[in-house]
Amino acid sequence: MTTPRTVAVDGLATDVRLPDGEGPFPAVLVRTPYDRRRHRAESRGWARRGFAAVVQDVRGRHASPGQWRPYATEAADGAATARWIRRQPWSDGRLVAAGASYAGHCALALALDGPEDARPDAVVAAVPAPGAADTAREPSGVERLAARAGWWAAHGDRRDSDEHALGKALATDPGLLTHLPLTGLPARLGRDLPSWPGLWRHRERGRLAARAAGAGMPLLAVGGHHDHFAEDTLDLWRRWGGPSARLLMGPWGHGLVAEPGADAGPEHRVSLGELYAGWARLALAGRLAPGRGGALALGGSTLWLPAGTEGEPYTPALRTLRGASFTAEPDRPVPSDDLTVPADGTPDRCLLATPPLPRPLDVLGPAEVRLRASADTACADWFARLVAVRSDGVAERLAVGAVRRADHPARAAEFTVPLGPLARRLTAGTRLRLEIAGHHFPAHARNPHTGDDPVTATRLLASRRDVDAAAVALRLPVLRSRPTPTDPVQEILR
Repeated sequence: MTTPRTVAVDGLATDVRLPDGEGPFPAVLVRTPYDRRRHRAESRGWARRGFAAVVQDVRGRHASPGQWRPYATEAADGAATARWIRRQPWSDGRLVAAGASYAGHCALALALDGPEDARPDAVVAAVPAPGAADTAREPSGVERLAARAGWWAAHGDRRDSDEHALGKALATDPGLLTHLPLTGLPARLGRDLPSWPGLWRHRERGRLAARAAGAGMPLLAVGGHHDHFAEDTLDLWRRWGGPSARLLMGPWGHGLVAEPGADAGPEHRVSLGELYAGWARLALAGRLAPGRGGALALGGSTLWLPAGTEGEPYTPALRTLRGASFTAEPDRPVPSDDLTVPADGTPDRCLLATPPLPRPLDVLGPAEVRLRASADTACADWFARLVAVRSDGVAERLAVGAVRRADHPARAAEFTVPLGPLARRLTAGTRLRLEIAGHHFPAHARNPHTGDDPVTATRLLASRRDVDAAAVALRLPVLRSRPTPTDPVQEILR
C-alpha cells in the first residue's frame, strides 16, 4: 500500500492512503475531531483490504483551520469531501462513510443531511453520538452532567485535546461540579468555553434518528451494552429505511472490544476491522440480504442471538427494605459513582430488593419500573437504579433510568421510568436491588426543586418524596426458553 499523503480538501487537513495496485478503488471516509493521525492503523487496515482510506480533521480541530462548532457543519463539510473523493482518478465513485462516537455522527450527518449527490453508498456508525441534545440529555430532558463536562473540558472550544482535563480539575477541587450555576464551570476550569452554555439550549433529541427512515443506503450500526449511547444505536437500527440494516451489540463500553464489560468473555472478541471491511464489500456490491438483521451478545454467557430477540415480560417480587418516604436533598445527592447504600440516618432513597434468584435469569430487551409516588415540589426528577448483588456480596449496576415530572405537589401520580435495554445472564443466587431516588449525581445534574433550569439555578431546595412501595413494579424482559444461537459474523455478512 502507499504511504499516506496529506492534502487540503476545502481547506481541511486530510490524509489519503491508497491500496497497492492500479485502482480505481472504493473509498472509506472518516471525519474526526480526535486527530486524524490517531487513525493511521485503521487507514492501513482499510487499504490492506482494498479500500482507499480518507481520514480528515473536522473544521477547527488539530490541523484543520476554522472555528470548531460541534455538530454544526459536519453535513456540509462532509459533502465537500465526498464530492472531492469522487472526482479523484483513484476513486471508482463508491464511498463508505464510517466512524465511531463523534465520527459516527459525521458519517450519519453526511448520509442523512448531506445533498443527494454527495451522500455515501454505505454507512458504518459505531457508538454514534447522534447530536448535541442526544448526548446532553436523557429522553425526559434530564441533563447528563459528568459525561458532557468531561467531553467539553477535553475537547470544547480548542484546537487540540486534553483527555484528562476534568480529572485534573477534580483532583484539585473534588466539589467542582457542585458549584452553582453550572454555566460557571469554564471559569472554575480556568479556561474559556463559550460553547458550554449553548450546549444546554439544545433540547430536540432524535432529529437524526427521525431522518433515518428516509435513508437510501445500507447501514452497519455497532454498539456496546455498556455504552451510554446504546439506546440511540438500537433506535437508529430500528428506524433505518435503507435497503438493509445490520446491528452488532456486544458486552462492551464506548471503546467497544477495547473496553469489555465485566460480563464479556472470549466469545466476544470480534475482529471489527475484518467485519467492517467484509460488510462494506457486500454493501457496495448490493449483495446484502434486504431488511434488518444482525447479532447481539447476552452478557455473562457464551450466547450470540439474532438482533431483535427480546424476552417476555416478567415482574419479580420486591420487598421494601427502607425509605418508602425519603428526602431528595440536593446538597446530599445520591452519588452515581458509589453503590454503597447508607444503612442509617434519614433515608435518601427508597430501597427494594428481590429474593435470591433460584435459577439463572436471561434478561434481554427494554426494562422499566412502574411507580406510584409523590413529591412535595412541583418539579422533581425520579431515578431508578437497578443493581445486581451477587451471592458473595459484590454489587454491579445494571441500569439507570430517569424521568422529570411536573406533578401537583404532594399528590400521588402513576408513571413509568424506562431503564433502557438489558442483555445479561444473571446467575442463581443473585439479588436484584432497586433504588428510587431524586438525584444521581454527578452523572446527572441536580434538580434544584425550585422550577429553575438545573444548568442556571443558584438555589436548591429539598424535596420530600413518598413512594407507594406496594405499587412498585420492576418489569424485566426474560427469555423463557433457550433461543437458537447465531454466529455474529454470519449475521452481519448475510
